[in-house]
Amino acid sequence: MFKQPFKPNEIASYRLSIAPMMDCTDKHFRVLMRQITKKSLLYTEMIVAQALHYSKNRNKLLDFYEIEHPISIQLGGDNPNLLAEAAQMSEDWGYDEINLNIGCPSPKVKSGNFGACLMGKPKIVANCIEKMKKSCNIPITVKHRLGIDNLDSDDYLIKFVDSCSIAGADRFIVHARKAWLNGLNPKENRTIPPLQYERVQKLKNKRPELIIELNGGINTIDESIKALKTFDGAMIGRAAYLHPYLWTKIDQIIYGQEEEYIRRSKIIKKLIPFAQKHLENDGRLWNIARHIQNLLENIPHAKKLRHELSEKCQNKKADITILNKIAQQLEDAGH
Repeated sequence: MFKQPFKPNEIASYRLSIAPMMDCTDKHFRVLMRQITKKSLLYTEMIVAQALHYSKNRNKLLDFYEIEHPISIQLGGDNPNLLAEAAQMSEDWGYDEINLNIGCPSPKVKSGNFGACLMGKPKIVANCIEKMKKSCNIPITVKHRLGIDNLDSDDYLIKFVDSCSIAGADRFIVHARKAWLNGLNPKENRTIPPLQYERVQKLKNKRPELIIELNGGINTIDESIKALKTFDGAMIGRAAYLHPYLWTKIDQIIYGQEEEYIRRSKIIKKLIPFAQKHLENDGRLWNIARHIQNLLENIPHAKKLRHELSEKCQNKKADITILNKIAQQLEDAGH
């Protein structure tokens, strides 16, 4: 099922984005976030180019709902030809842009020779970007760290970014931490290496013509606004996944849209048609409900509601009745 891009190449207009997160940013969570913000850029989980090449069911890997636009697909890989093929598929499928993952530090990703370890191989990265640019007409962006292991000087960072820019990268999303490929697991790599915003600012100052977005440790809309005073964009990660309701004013504050009060009950009700479609395609309700749980915080009886949602929606035969019931309970309580 092929789709049309949301809008052509307006890469500088995505002031705020929701980061790609494995096991989090699937299409069900993205549809939830689209009820909260219509303007922010959403990302898929990382999809490995090699998996796309060999997959017998590309629909499962690539498919998304029209409502998800604007949406960026994040690709992983180190083979220029496979990434070029994946980029062409992504454009044909209707994605608005493509992001190359040069930031994931997991041992599994490292063993596949992609993710953060590619910061140590800038020539390979440049070759990948060049091939991807030639294969499609949508923006190619790069998400990367400040550095890896002992390759983390400011000079090395600038040379890496310059190499990607010359190859054709349209935008850079910089996670303001280095990554330790040995000794830290992915979770530790999100917290133990210190945030160094000043180094990303130095990069922006030295390359003002480049579009540079800040990622890492941004937990509130106020912190996003602060980041946008210096950078071209702000990317939100775990704070958006764990506390989605805190971001309901994104479109008003960041994008200047007319103010709208978004109730939790309304969000869940708007998810029900997508849940029904998912069930009709042999999906399970828990695939969607697990994301809804994070909406249910900072309200009376939140723990009880989350328990009810979890207990009933994990049943293989669960249907949308439970979502309707919880949405109605929230509406009756004014939430």
